[in-house]
Amino acid sequence: MATNATLPLPRGSRLGRYEIEDVLGTGATSTVYRARDTGDGTRVALKRPSAPGDDANWEIEARLLSELSHPGLASLVDHFEEPTGVYNIVMRLVEGIDLARLRWDQGGQGLPVRDVMRWIGQACETVQYLHDQQIVHGDVKPRNLVGGGERVVLVDFGLATRMSGEGTGARGGTPGYMAPEVFAGEAVSFRSDVFAIAASAWDLITGRPPSYGEDRTLAAIPDATPELEKALHAGLAFRPEERIESAAALAEVSGMRTEAPTGASLAVSIARKGLKRPLLEAVVRAAAGVFEAAAASIALADPSGGHLTYVAAWGAGARNVVGLELTRGQGIAGAAAESGQAQIVARCRTDPRFALEVARSTTYVPHTMLVLPLRRDGTVAGVLSLLDRRGGDPFGVDDLPRAELFAAVAAASLV
Repeated sequence: MATNATLPLPRGSRLGRYEIEDVLGTGATSTVYRARDTGDGTRVALKRPSAPGDDANWEIEARLLSELSHPGLASLVDHFEEPTGVYNIVMRLVEGIDLARLRWDQGGQGLPVRDVMRWIGQACETVQYLHDQQIVHGDVKPRNLVGGGERVVLVDFGLATRMSGEGTGARGGTPGYMAPEVFAGEAVSFRSDVFAIAASAWDLITGRPPSYGEDRTLAAIPDATPELEKALHAGLAFRPEERIESAAALAEVSGMRTEAPTGASLAVSIARKGLKRPLLEAVVRAAAGVFEAAAASIALADPSGGHLTYVAAWGAGARNVVGLELTRGQGIAGAAAESGQAQIVARCRTDPRFALEVARSTTYVPHTMLVLPLRRDGTVAGVLSLLDRRGGDPFGVDDLPRAELFAAVAAASLV
């Protein structure tokens, strides 16, 4: 059945191997459908943009989200582009009741505090994992917390965004759970998610989300301790700099039960004598954060200078690129090592220097790249590569001055 990206898909429509069954939810930028994988019969949640034209951004986001692995997250299972240019993201369908519906089904009143603290504690653990991977969810709320067996699962990454050191522009949210700075259109940060968690907890305990300026108290709520009320007030602070600093801290000071940290890190490195693996992983993680990249990697030259070996990477495709070898001069990274000059590639897929076959071997073909030589003792010891800026914008010459400064610090730290 033919489809139009600007119209809702009717039941029975086919997108690749997926058959649409019904609509799970509709937002400002996308619609989420319940669909069936015709290959194995499993049900999935298929997220499709409301209009074509932003395929690069969706692909970049999908590739990064595909690397996340945590029991409290709805995992990404597939992503693909239609011939019309519409990019689809397919997530694991979490069967269960979301916490907003659970509260509604129980009369719309507050839920037992002990249950809420267990659920929100699990949400704090999940959100802390995201923050440790430099990702903000952007729309934490009871509707996006689904009871999936022994724990709640955080769903809907429609607003998830990479964090730079200065925060990044707000992309929306849900009134009632949206931090004041996000509502005002200012930079979103990890503390914006903390506000949303605290607002969700308040809603589930009292029966409604907090309102600005009201006299907030849990004094009449059974089992609500003064410590819990104080912690939620700290999480709901109007100014982000006065807000409690992390999801983990919110759980700790409120007495919420959390499990030991779990989940796969997006930073990986090669085991080799003499390499400082924690330092290498910290450098690529920081590089991705500073430049809002979906992936970052370091390749070091062998003593003879004949080839480069990728020794550390963060983000999309990281596990496939670590250990890969390039001949000096091969591809964009090889060109940076050979010439000693930074390489800026606004459009990788049409650039003749781009080593397409090498990229395909890693399963990640980027849209845009910025590669910087790492100089040590007057020679090029390796390269730092940044792939795909979150949001889809290409790297350009304006990025070069601070990128070269970062590369100088990175090279010095590797001594």
